Amino acid sequence: MSSSFSFIYQNNALSFPLNSLSRSSPNFPFHNSHPSNTFFLNLALSSQLLHNIHVKMLYEQQRFQQPMMKIDTRNSNTTSERRKYNNNSIEEEQERLEIVDLSGMSLESLPNPSLNLATICKLDLSNNNLQNIPESLTARLLNMVVLDVHSNQLRSLPNSIGCLSKLKLLNVSGNLIQHLPKTIENCRALEDLNVNFNKLIQLPNTIGFELRNLKKLSVNSNKLIFLPHSISHLTCLKVLDARLNCLRSLPEDIENLVSLESLNVSQNFQYLDSLPNSLGLLLSLVELDISYNKIKSLPDSIGGLNKLQKLCVEGNPLSSPPAEVVEHGLHAMKEYLSNRMNVGQQSPTKKKSWVGKLVKYKSFNVRSGPREEREAFIIPDYNRSLDGLTSPRYMGMFSPRRLFSPRNYFNN
Repeated sequence: MSSSFSFIYQNNALSFPLNSLSRSSPNFPFHNSHPSNTFFLNLALSSQLLHNIHVKMLYEQQRFQQPMMKIDTRNSNTTSERRKYNNNSIEEEQERLEIVDLSGMSLESLPNPSLNLATICKLDLSNNNLQNIPESLTARLLNMVVLDVHSNQLRSLPNSIGCLSKLKLLNVSGNLIQHLPKTIENCRALEDLNVNFNKLIQLPNTIGFELRNLKKLSVNSNKLIFLPHSISHLTCLKVLDARLNCLRSLPEDIENLVSLESLNVSQNFQYLDSLPNSLGLLLSLVELDISYNKIKSLPDSIGGLNKLQKLCVEGNPLSSPPAEVVEHGLHAMKEYLSNRMNVGQQSPTKKKSWVGKLVKYKSFNVRSGPREEREAFIIPDYNRSLDGLTSPRYMGMFSPRRLFSPRNYFNN
């Protein structure tokens, strides 16, 4: 075993039932027996008896010549954790940063630790009874990468959340949050935002302008009426889960989500009754779930989604495609919608606004239609610009000059 693990202390080595912990615990070697390379402290709570743990004591860094890499008070098997941290590939990557896990301890408030909080890269406070997170504490978590506070009683997040410039994963699901602070837009490294099962009424209007690295946005089981138009600027977004809300519509420019692979807007029930035609321009889309809404007609443009492998439409009063087509599955539905585009059953105005784009991005072949129909799909030169940004015929979808977000199109 590596010398890094020469000191691993577990409560199953104690000779007494562990339902409290203090400096005076006779069998706990906090006084003089700990070595200088303490790496991992595991207080596996096999029966959740440790209710009176002196958390602040664990943070007192001066009792250790080197800071602990992980303070773990979970009821879990540590084998995988040991293997993970015994991997030499981690080497200096985290620079002795700490992972503090205080989940499932019935905490109602947080202590004021003497530990330098800037050394913490992951903090797990999930499954407690916390009603707030102190502003002063969050402001000191300067190197935080993962913050998990799911399943608490939080009604809001501190404004100082914006100080977490390195934060990549934020999980606040299962709380009572109605609004996200606007300062969350300063967490520009954020890749995964989970606010499921809260009471959100709306998202910050400009959230999509700042969180350009976001890859997964989970807002299901809230009270959202709409998604802000700035969402369409999240060009790195791969997963958008907005089911079980009160959405009335989707942004018309949703086509700009060029990396989106999974879209779930199911179970918005009586509220969502239509989908934008631009949905057919989500060329990376693999899964689309619109089940249990009030949608009567699918956009014909969906027939051009060549990568689409899963389409859930049950629970909608669909007339297009009809039930006899739907029951034959995805291929039949796509073929039906594609044929509708070919025979030109949409109005000329709509053809020029989105069918032309399908042709341009090569997801729709107009050559199979009659001549007069093909001519109707041609977009005249005066329509080949948007907001003053030209979009010439030769410009490919992945050109950095593309009209959607010209300067930041390839932001990672």
